[in-house]
Amino acid sequence: MRAIVLDGFGGLEALTYRDIPEPEPIDGHVVIDIKAFGINHAEIHMRKGEWAEAAPVSGIECVGIVKSCRGGEFPVGAKVAALMGGLGRTINGSYAEVTRVPVSNVALIDADLPWAQLAAIPESYATAWTTLFRNLELAAGELIVIRGATSALGQAAVKLAVNAGARVIATTRQRGRFAALEAMGVERCEIERPDLAAHIAERGRIDAVLNLVGNTVVLDSLRMLRRGGRSCLAGWLGGLDAIPDFNPLLQMPSGVCLTFFGSFVFGTPGFPLSDVPLAQIAQDAASGRLDIQPARIFRFDEVPEAHRLVEANEAGGKLVVVH
Repeated sequence: MRAIVLDGFGGLEALTYRDIPEPEPIDGHVVIDIKAFGINHAEIHMRKGEWAEAAPVSGIECVGIVKSCRGGEFPVGAKVAALMGGLGRTINGSYAEVTRVPVSNVALIDADLPWAQLAAIPESYATAWTTLFRNLELAAGELIVIRGATSALGQAAVKLAVNAGARVIATTRQRGRFAALEAMGVERCEIERPDLAAHIAERGRIDAVLNLVGNTVVLDSLRMLRRGGRSCLAGWLGGLDAIPDFNPLLQMPSGVCLTFFGSFVFGTPGFPLSDVPLAQIAQDAASGRLDIQPARIFRFDEVPEAHRLVEANEAGGKLVVVH
């Protein structure tokens, strides 16, 4: 089968197209004929050698057709989504024509949608749903600030939060992206800045913050919350640097909650993929209740260009690749 194999770590030249053997069926796994997959920031870090683990074939998510499943958990020919479970990290991932995924990291996603739209769902929407409705326990009528809202994950979170009846303030570094966010139903947009808490009018009355910018704004996000408010760190658009000299006793406000979510835990006993309503999200999209249209669609031989756009922060939303 054709695959993209990391030839060492580095720039776009590290993405090398090769023919490699197809994965064989093994117990506890599903072999998937890949129809499409999303491009993620994590894969940029893997390509550059900035991630703790990186498999020869990158790619942490895909959608496709079940080719084989020894245990019978999924019927051959079923339409499925797969994410995490070591994909692209400890086992070969989705930058290929076929992949093999642990059963725990596969979900049925049978909806009448093009593969390109289905490919926009797994990683972005599973993560957005979990951060909003599990970590942050967001409820209708609550006010949430989504920092880094024009990213693929940010846009998914905005759409799910608005659909759930929450009030959303969205941040972005570019004023030219305000109109697109407002069209998604946000109440207001703010320019992203390290000291946003000092400038936001609702400081002290905000119920939740979804922080996709990273460690640089962890403390600032906590400062804008009401007592009992919740903040979730779930992205690193601003880089992977640690919080310098972090001392919770001196720096964290009292009475607020800080949580973290990394999608690499999907499929583990505490975070079953079955907890996430991926099939319902796909059905909502098919019925027109949720817009999951990707920002751009690429062919398999255009993956380096998709990487370039993500690395340059020019993606404008979810990028997907279709075979």
